[in-house]
Amino acid sequence: MKYSMAGLLLALPLSALAAEPVAQVAATPAVGSVSGQLTQLVLGLLLVIGLIFVLAWLMRRVQRIGPGNGQVIELVGSRALGPRDRLVLVQVGEEQILLGITPGRITPLHVLKTPVDAVKTEAATPEFAQRLMELLGKDQKDKK
Repeated sequence: MKYSMAGLLLALPLSALAAEPVAQVAATPAVGSVSGQLTQLVLGLLLVIGLIFVLAWLMRRVQRIGPGNGQVIELVGSRALGPRDRLVLVQVGEEQILLGITPGRITPLHVLKTPVDAVKTEAATPEFAQRLMELLGKDQKDKK
């Protein structure tokens, strides 16, 4: 009898023995796990977004501390010549250099012998606004 029962168990395919417990597990709804997975997904997403913001803040902080504070090259002035072409006046130490900037090239145009003082006036109106006021007859001289 012992041999007949063992032979019967060996004769059955293993899938027949395992099919019933798998079917029972699949039939039970996993309601709690869906909300748990959703919570885990949201928390993971918030963690990644927070990490991105922390790293961006850290990069800005490191760039301020680095060699950017004691810059040797300063932008004195700039003028647009076209949609992509510019004239730029830069100061390197005691020298001022006029550069022509195009999309594919930066060309030194002139090295100034005497530095130009860039006068920054806070009350200066832009050229377009001044021209518009002149055309409308509201020149600044009329206000005085």
